[in-house]
Amino acid sequence: MTLRPLTSAIALAAAAGLTLAGCSADAADAGGTSASETITIGYVPSWSDGKTSGFLLGDQFEKLGYEVEMESLTEAAVLYTSLAEGDIDVFAGAWPERTQAAYLEGREDAFEDLGTWYERATITLAVPDYVDVRSLEELADESERFDGRIVGIEPSAGQMEHTEEVGMPAYGLDEEFSLVSSSTAAMLGTLSDAVAEERDIVVTSWRPFWANEVFGLRDLEDPQGVMGEPEGIHVLATAGFSDRFPEAAEYASGFALDDRAFGSLENLMTNEFAEGEEAAAVDAWLAEHPDALPGGLSA
Repeated sequence: MTLRPLTSAIALAAAAGLTLAGCSADAADAGGTSASETITIGYVPSWSDGKTSGFLLGDQFEKLGYEVEMESLTEAAVLYTSLAEGDIDVFAGAWPERTQAAYLEGREDAFEDLGTWYERATITLAVPDYVDVRSLEELADESERFDGRIVGIEPSAGQMEHTEEVGMPAYGLDEEFSLVSSSTAAMLGTLSDAVAEERDIVVTSWRPFWANEVFGLRDLEDPQGVMGEPEGIHVLATAGFSDRFPEAAEYASGFALDDRAFGSLENLMTNEFAEGEEAAAVDAWLAEHPDALPGGLSA
């Protein structure tokens, strides 16, 4: 993937960084929360929706006066177990209604739902817009064009299980295709190479996801509706979070982003800033989109 430079965003990030400490101090002086404990936000690095929303929410918690730590975890199962056991406090990219529901099953009381920040999340199978296949019904007869492969992401992702056990059998794709598990980064690398050469490829995708716009992906039509109705992306916390961090919980309940706002931040953090520069990406984005968050603390 070719990454585009963004010198203006970097400059804005530097400017925003100079004001961050002062704004946090001002919030505390004005009666903001003085945190007696640290809020730990977990994320899986390759899941850009959870990573992006997590760093943005963490930025807002800090501006409320809380101490925040970001903790990278290896996969969804580890993350949900850490959240249930209180080793982390918040996961901002949860799909608990269907796609990740299995991770909550039998231990629902260990979690606290702080709110839904995106209402129309979907999982899909997608192709670049130059591919003339339009629907999942058509795909089964075109396996040779795609080398019999659907390029997927991490095997632990709920989307992979649903695609393999529900979506593919419904259209007979399990007889003609193999769902290839890898990682989100590997899937994107394979997709990028295919798009550069305009080769046929079908990948697991979802919305919201910056790659849909960058690579010109088109969701394959799902006339049977087996990939699932849209669901919400939630801010999920460990049980008792609201009692320990009431102001943070209240803010999270109103946290919301639309497609345009989230897509711009996700793309910026993923493609314009290096790993370890996520906070700078948030600062740059807030400088450019000061009104994107309802009740947001942009400075």
